[in-house]
Amino acid sequence: MPDTHGPPILKPLEFSTRGVPKEQQFSAWQSYMASVAEYRLPDDRACADGFAAEHIAWNLGGALIVQHRVAAHSYWRSAARLRASPIDHWRIGILRSGRSWTEVDGHVAESQPGKVEVRTLGHPFRGRITDAEAVFVYLPRDLFGDSATVLDDANNTVLSGNLAHLLIDYVSSVETSLRSLVAEDISGIVSTLRDMVVASLSSVELRHAEYHGVGLMERARRYIRQNLDSPDLTPESLCQELATSRTRLYQLFEPSGGVLHHIRRRRLLAAHAALCDPANKKRILDIAETAGFDSPAHFSRAFKLEFGYSPREAREQAAAEHAAYRGMNVSDTMTDFGDWLAALGR
Repeated sequence: MPDTHGPPILKPLEFSTRGVPKEQQFSAWQSYMASVAEYRLPDDRACADGFAAEHIAWNLGGALIVQHRVAAHSYWRSAARLRASPIDHWRIGILRSGRSWTEVDGHVAESQPGKVEVRTLGHPFRGRITDAEAVFVYLPRDLFGDSATVLDDANNTVLSGNLAHLLIDYVSSVETSLRSLVAEDISGIVSTLRDMVVASLSSVELRHAEYHGVGLMERARRYIRQNLDSPDLTPESLCQELATSRTRLYQLFEPSGGVLHHIRRRRLLAAHAALCDPANKKRILDIAETAGFDSPAHFSRAFKLEFGYSPREAREQAAAEHAAYRGMNVSDTMTDFGDWLAALGR
């Protein structure tokens, strides 16, 4: 697979609890992976027992590949976590050892070696995993275009069979080449991963039989994401962009409380993420203006109504958590995996 047209381009982002005091290892893992989920030890294990974990991430620009070895734990991506880290990437999981059980909306999917799990980070989930080794592929929602909404119906699906095995084999072959890949290889690998995921899902019996309007809805969501900071983002500009009527637009967003409510909520989520980012030094007033609010008081009321606490409390809590993480003897020069997730696909 490696080309010979240039020097190797990828440098891994590596995290391990080996260099962390035993009693702090689980806390270090929790903090490092906080953008993905929240974590808890099994009832028969304590922080003093230590927590072995290794996480090696490779950034292909349009995809992240993570080689992952971790001790048993439970995990959940709650609505609160979605607010703090409003990413909606797809995560394709392949266990090399161990087993996992994940629940989404009352449906439990069990994964084991030889199978492929498909899950979105844009919807709450919870589950548990034994001591395990795995590889995860993170793919941004926009990579799938109009197919992204159709993929939503396959959320928390575990795939098996020939197409799943082909995907597993391809990911394995990419893994063996990661240290030698050159720039010319990357785009082809990302597009192949996308195509293979879509093909693997093509034979899945989806839970809804009809997808009338899903392509239009996905285009609307994408336009909103791309223009979230623009004061010109209005129902009228959406209608013009989508070449659709105002009535049709309102029908699409009726389950979400209306198009204005959807835009407002996405802006509040973006403001929440900005406040929780320790690298973001903007004043709350400036973040409020970016979110489309003309007064700090109006922004604070809307924020507290949405999240249950004030913008200042959100920033203070995030700063406290970040300071605790930096106090665990983990290198201050380490790039955060959450930064890679946030930038994926941009």
